[in-house]
Amino acid sequence: MMPQIIETDYLVIGSGIAGLYFAANAAEHGSVLIITKKRIEDSNTFLAQAGIASVFADDDSFELHAKDTIRTGAGLCDENIVDMTVREGPDRIRDLADRFGVPFAKDSSGALDLGMEGAHSRRRVVRVDDFTGKTLVHHLRTYVEKLPNVRILENYLAVDLLSTSKYSNENACFGAFVMDRETGRIDTVVARATILATGGAGKVYLYTSNPDTAAGDGVAMAYRIGADIANMEFIQFHPTLLYHPKERGFLISEALRGEGATLKTTDGVAFMKSYHPMGELAPRDVVARAIDAELKRKGGDYVLLDATHMEKSAIKERFPNISARLMDLGIDISSEPIPVVPAAHYSCGGVVTDEWGRTRIPGLFAIGETAHTGFHGACRLASNSLLEALVFGYRAAQKVKETAITPPKRIIPWEPSPNVGRDEGVIITHNWDEIRRTMWNYVGIVRSNARLQRAKNRIDMIRDEIRRYYNLTTPNADLIELRHLALVADLIVFGARRRRESRGLHYNIDHPEANPMYARDTVLWRGTGPVAT
Repeated sequence: MMPQIIETDYLVIGSGIAGLYFAANAAEHGSVLIITKKRIEDSNTFLAQAGIASVFADDDSFELHAKDTIRTGAGLCDENIVDMTVREGPDRIRDLADRFGVPFAKDSSGALDLGMEGAHSRRRVVRVDDFTGKTLVHHLRTYVEKLPNVRILENYLAVDLLSTSKYSNENACFGAFVMDRETGRIDTVVARATILATGGAGKVYLYTSNPDTAAGDGVAMAYRIGADIANMEFIQFHPTLLYHPKERGFLISEALRGEGATLKTTDGVAFMKSYHPMGELAPRDVVARAIDAELKRKGGDYVLLDATHMEKSAIKERFPNISARLMDLGIDISSEPIPVVPAAHYSCGGVVTDEWGRTRIPGLFAIGETAHTGFHGACRLASNSLLEALVFGYRAAQKVKETAITPPKRIIPWEPSPNVGRDEGVIITHNWDEIRRTMWNYVGIVRSNARLQRAKNRIDMIRDEIRRYYNLTTPNADLIELRHLALVADLIVFGARRRRESRGLHYNIDHPEANPMYARDTVLWRGTGPVAT
C-alpha cells in the first residue's frame, strides 16, 4: 500500500490524560487525529494509581498547595505557573466528574475522599481507589471516541516532526511522519498544529515503572526540529516498585505510605526518620536516596514496605488493586511486608512551553510529562503530574485555535534510504540494552563526575553507531524508537554534566550541596547540546 498524506487540524501524538483531554476540548473547534504507538491504554496515565492533587478540603488552600509544590521543587519552580495550575485544578476535576462521569471516591458525607501523599501538608489527592489512571483513560476514551471529528490511530509511531525549514527560511511545525507499525509504511500527517503528548522517558533506564512505550519520543523529535529542552537531568525515581521475579514494573502507590505504611530494612529496622523529619512522607528524591543508601550499606536487593500494623479491612478497601495483585503473587500485605526497590518513574524536564503549552516553534505544542512548564522544578510533588496534564491539556485546546500554520503547497514525502541493508536486529537489541544499563549504573539516583563521563563516552559511541545504521537501512519501529531513546539519554547526561551541584532529583557525590549559581533551568537546543540527528 502506498504511503498516505493525512490532513487534520490538530495532530495529537500520545494517548495519556494530556492528549485525550486536549482532544476532547479541541474537537469543539477543529478536527483531531490522535496517534499512539500501541494501544490507547499503553500510557503512564493508565498505570497511575494514586490520583490528582488539588485543593478541596476546608483546611487546605491554593497557597498551601503552591507552597508544598515549590518547596519540593527545590528552587526551580516557576511560581506564576504553580499558582495558575493549582488554582485551575479544581475546575478541571469537576469537569472530569460532571462531563466525563469519572466516579471519584467519596466519603460517607458525599464529599471527595481525599488521600494523603508524601511532601503534602494536607489531604488533597482526589482518586478512584488505587486505579485512578485506568478509570480516567476509560472515561476519556469513551467520550472522545463518540466525537465525530476525532480519529484515533493505534499502533502508529511518530518518526519525525515536519518543519517548514525544509521549504523556506522559517521554522514552523506542520505535522509529522508517522509509521504504521503493522505494515512499516511511513505516512505524512499534515496539521495546522501538532501536539506532543508522548509522556515520559522511563524506558531509558533498566528498571522503571513506565510502560515500554515511554521512550521520550516527543522530547527527541522536538529537539531535532529546534525546540528548547530543559532540565532533563531531573529524573524522578519512585521509591517503591515491587521487587518480585514474576512481576516487573508494578508500582506500589505512595498513597500506601500516606496511610501509614513504614519502610524498613530486611531485618525489620525502620530508617526514614534518620534521613528526614517527615519520614515516609518526605519528598520522593529523599526517600529514593535513603533506600539506595540503605541497600548499599546493607548489600541487599530490596527493602520492605510494612503495612501489617494497619487495619486489614481498611487496606483492602482503600487499595483493592494493589491488594489483589499482590495476593495473586502470594503476598498478603495485611500480614507480611512488601519487598520494594526504587525505579525510574517521571521526567521533570522536557520540551519548554509557555503557560498555554506553546513551544518556541510555531505550530508545535507540548503537554503532559513530555513538556517542561516550570511547574515541577527540580522534583515533582506527588500526584501533581495528572493535575498539570489536565490544566495544560485544557489551556492548549483553548489557545490552539489561534494557530494558523500554512503547510507547503507541495509536501515532500518520506524519503527511504536507497540501501535496503541487512537485517541486523542484534545491533538494535544490544544497543538498547547497553543504553539502559549505562543510564542505570552511571546516571541513576546517585551520580558522580566520573560516572557521568563514562556515560557520555558510551552514549556517544552508541549514538554514532545508530546514526550509521539508520542511514544505511530502511528503519523499522524498533530502530526508530531506539534513535529517539538514545538522543534522550544523551540529553539527560548532557544536562547532568552541566549541573555541578546537587538539587532535587539530581544528586552528585562530587558536588553534594546546592549551589545558588545553578538555581536556574538547564536549557538545551539544537546547536548548544548533543548532536541532533
